[in-house]
Amino acid sequence: MSDVAIVGIGMHPFGRHSITGMEQGAHAVREACQDAGISWHDLQFAVGGSHSAGNPDRMVSMLGLTGLQFVNVANGCATGGTALGTAYNMITAGIYDLGIAIGYDKHDRGAFASDEPVHPVNGGLDWYGGSGMAINPQFFAIKINRYMQKYGISNQALAKVAAKATRNGAMNPMAWRQQAFSEDEVLQSRMLAYPLTQYMFCSPGEGGVALILCRANQAHRYTSKPIYLKSAVMRSRRFGSFEVKASWLPKEENVGPTVDAAEAAFEQAGIGPNDIDLAQLQDTESGAEIMHMAENGFCKDGEQEQMLADGDTEINGRFPINTDGGCIANGEPIGASGLRQVYENVLQLRGDAGPRQVQDDPKVAYTHVYGAPGISGVTILSR
Repeated sequence: MSDVAIVGIGMHPFGRHSITGMEQGAHAVREACQDAGISWHDLQFAVGGSHSAGNPDRMVSMLGLTGLQFVNVANGCATGGTALGTAYNMITAGIYDLGIAIGYDKHDRGAFASDEPVHPVNGGLDWYGGSGMAINPQFFAIKINRYMQKYGISNQALAKVAAKATRNGAMNPMAWRQQAFSEDEVLQSRMLAYPLTQYMFCSPGEGGVALILCRANQAHRYTSKPIYLKSAVMRSRRFGSFEVKASWLPKEENVGPTVDAAEAAFEQAGIGPNDIDLAQLQDTESGAEIMHMAENGFCKDGEQEQMLADGDTEINGRFPINTDGGCIANGEPIGASGLRQVYENVLQLRGDAGPRQVQDDPKVAYTHVYGAPGISGVTILSR
């Protein structure tokens, strides 16, 4: 096996845009190529993921008909992580030396999994999704309610996560939501699926991200600041894990796929949770970030309450989480979301994150994505 380096990054701002999702992905590719000092014609392969905006391989008509190998992937909210992991594996297997992972999407307004007709009276609001009555918001609410009662997590802790996300997003020019909310504003926003309010949820959105990878011993050709991909792991659910699409739960409950993915990633990288300087964790809503803090091994169940109260997860805290605002501030274009996390970690490890730069010279960074009905992906990056 050979080590892998990320030598170029590109991103199209997240939000709502007049161009197609594929055009946003192509924009990210051009930015990444410029960052690495190469052209599309130099790439040997591409892996692309999109949930709702067409097969990514079609973007060769926008970028150049070079004949390179192009693999399409789809894996729920873990699609971006799957694209990156697939590209990583192609290089570590010795098949190629230089390639690109791409993710983009352009989702309709409203909640995922809501296909009810638009209400004709109340300003065009989709009442079903707009009131939280879609399967994902309902499941998230059930899961965090259960967790809060079991481990003593408060509504205030949920608000702290969302308020932090909006503060970080306000410093991120690529974020969709750039307005900071206070904890009280988060708690007083519209209740969608108790205990989760509107400002605690992310929103389906648009955006694109691209990352150029190469064999580590060739990284000097493309950048003076290579970031090394020490592990890229995907795991699916085991029997007994409590997942979005599960219609029942056996008596013997099992851990979720995030626990397995995290353990495998740490083993592959040869480090542990205490070696991580910052993390980007899946925060489809506030409760997800709290639960994933423990599932990824960064604390014990229930310790999140005190960590949040102490400001540990703030940019200037002991263990910064979701420094770019996470899904809550950026929204979630499914294909791009996992790659956005890696993009942010590369900026942080390069020291190029601007006003949201983590202090004390971070050297190791972590990303985690979770996709229905039970897929988790973890990457570990280092300088």
